[in-house]
Amino acid sequence: MRIKYVSVVLAGSTVMAALAASPAGAATSTLPHPSVTSVLKVQQQAMAAGAPGALTRIDSGNSSYRISSGQADTAARTAMDADRRFRVGSVSKSFTTVVLMQLVAEGRVDLDASANSYLPKALPDDRITVRHLLSHRSGLWDYTNDMFYYTVPGFESVRNKVFTYQELIDLSTAHKVNNEPGAAYSYSNTNFVVLGQLVEHVTGVPMATHYQQRIFGPLGLRNTSYVHPSTTLSGSYARGYLRQDDTTLPLVDSTEQTVSWAQSAGAVISNSADLNRFFSALVSGKLLPQAQLREMMSTVPVNADGTQSYGLGLRGRKLSCGVTVYGHTGTVQGYYTYAFTTADGKRSMTSMANTSNNGTVNTILGGTLEAAFCGTAVAKADKFTAPDDEGFTEDIAPGVVRSS
Repeated sequence: MRIKYVSVVLAGSTVMAALAASPAGAATSTLPHPSVTSVLKVQQQAMAAGAPGALTRIDSGNSSYRISSGQADTAARTAMDADRRFRVGSVSKSFTTVVLMQLVAEGRVDLDASANSYLPKALPDDRITVRHLLSHRSGLWDYTNDMFYYTVPGFESVRNKVFTYQELIDLSTAHKVNNEPGAAYSYSNTNFVVLGQLVEHVTGVPMATHYQQRIFGPLGLRNTSYVHPSTTLSGSYARGYLRQDDTTLPLVDSTEQTVSWAQSAGAVISNSADLNRFFSALVSGKLLPQAQLREMMSTVPVNADGTQSYGLGLRGRKLSCGVTVYGHTGTVQGYYTYAFTTADGKRSMTSMANTSNNGTVNTILGGTLEAAFCGTAVAKADKFTAPDDEGFTEDIAPGVVRSS
């Protein structure tokens, strides 16, 4: 097949497209074409709200679009490009879930068994199941609420620390639970730290090895890694910039850190092409048997209008054109990520802005979903404004309300 490559620079932003000579295929032809101009508008709005740069990659059938704006490194004034690596934050939870669900398929873990059956030290409630952990329904307190109550001081205090899983779990269980097991959805990083410990205890194999042997290697994800507790990113990457709680102060370069405070809940490094390949492969059945994939993709609404839902380590987003996409969002100091795909895996999108602790940027960046899958964000982009006056929360310290 002959592919035509196009590169255009618009007002400091770069758009590269690999457009197939033949149609993208029947499965994606029912969706509107991605709107590159809408993606650019969203990226420019994110930068106006405080992000140094942003990138988006859309893979649709045989066509690819790589769109980037701003800077990957503010000190060196290096331009952003859509191929750079970055810390994906809570998108890591979907990788961890795949490992766990493969163990379920192998008969080594039962989703509805007590998690305590598989742990070296029991959780305080024997009724917490593996399913509760995967769906954020365990009720376990998120230890990051304390750790990052003050954003930058909290980050600097753990930036170079190395934790054991049990140390993090103990920080959680020192608090009362949020709710009874299974009673309610309550997002908590603790759940996926427990799952990392569970996987390693059951198998005797480190999570890094599981990721590599079960996902990175088989899918050829050459830009995806789990280097904990190393602090460095290799190759071409975007630096991350953390906004301080006092927004009059300069951004803090948060690129180098162990991410030991998150581990299996948020320490994966990747790029947009690999994340698109991962989620497309996942929903296409290339990583899990159908029974386990159905469990993972069976989502339950978690907001009032039902547009956002959660399954097992997987988010669902219902968009304005009626399509529901599956993937995960990610927040880690200095990076916001959206990585989603259609149910058939034929169109995938990853977007990243290299800042965090800025709810306005995070909300704006979500507009790339509409642009990529519905092509309608031109009309909608002006609505991507700051969160309401009550502030915002994020995947880090989800119980702490921040000023927008």
